[in-house]
Amino acid sequence: MGNLYGVYELKQAMPQWGWRLMLDRAEIIDETHAVAVKNLTNNEEFFNGHFPNHPIMPGVLQLEAMRQLCELLGTEKLAPAADEQIYIKSVGKTRFRRPNVPGDRIRIEAELISEADRTLTFKTAITNAGGAACDSQITLAVRPIPAAKPLPRLFNDFDRSENVALNEEKTKALMPHRYPFLLIDYIAKEENGMITAVKNVSANEPVFNGMAHPVLPESLLCEIGAQAGCACVLARPENAGKLGFFMSIENAESLHPVVPGDQLVIECDLPPSKSRFGKGSCRMTVDGVEVFKSAIMFAIVDA
Repeated sequence: MGNLYGVYELKQAMPQWGWRLMLDRAEIIDETHAVAVKNLTNNEEFFNGHFPNHPIMPGVLQLEAMRQLCELLGTEKLAPAADEQIYIKSVGKTRFRRPNVPGDRIRIEAELISEADRTLTFKTAITNAGGAACDSQITLAVRPIPAAKPLPRLFNDFDRSENVALNEEKTKALMPHRYPFLLIDYIAKEENGMITAVKNVSANEPVFNGMAHPVLPESLLCEIGAQAGCACVLARPENAGKLGFFMSIENAESLHPVVPGDQLVIECDLPPSKSRFGKGSCRMTVDGVEVFKSAIMFAIVDA
């Protein structure tokens, strides 16, 4: 038997997780393998917004659970002195195969498959009683703890005004997501099959509770891209009244940390398709600097 972790030990090992801890117990089997358990219950706050009256564990929180287990397994190799920040550098092909709902117990597995230049790459998977729920390849790296940034440039072409393509109420009307899992604020522009969405990142975001150095998790950046892409497709007349379900991340890459005070601009390009699957790319910038990019796919279904 390897090293065992309950909630106390997990929070001691990685206190920055705060309220968003996605593991209940974990075991480091050896230096390349770890397993964990997460129980799902109706009292999970994220079920309130994903989705009202139809609770499903967000796919990206499955990604976050796998990331946390990878971090637990890899901390001693990446940042033994805890003076740097571990982050998801990239996410490879990720498939969301089976929903996880209140009452499920999920098993999370991580296997270290390669090391290079202060990066670790893991093969990860989640299963529930019904079988495979999710699998991914996650690469972790380290970066300096973000320093204070200059004040942002205010009142640009993306700021909320009467000229935005879809204000906050019209954006919400397209999507089933609600607090605390509605992660785009409005659609600033819509043209030629592309949209530009905006997310204002605030220190009051629940995800930052307990973080000494708040950075928006890369797992949630994947969700932001998915929600913007979903809005892009559902805004088309032929998809009125339908729903979008996140199916996969083809690849994603984090280039710079996103922190409170940032205005995150999300550009999504999802070409029209006769298929019930939407597929395209998202690019995110802060003050014109690219911070994150991903390729995503989701299914369009009748409500």
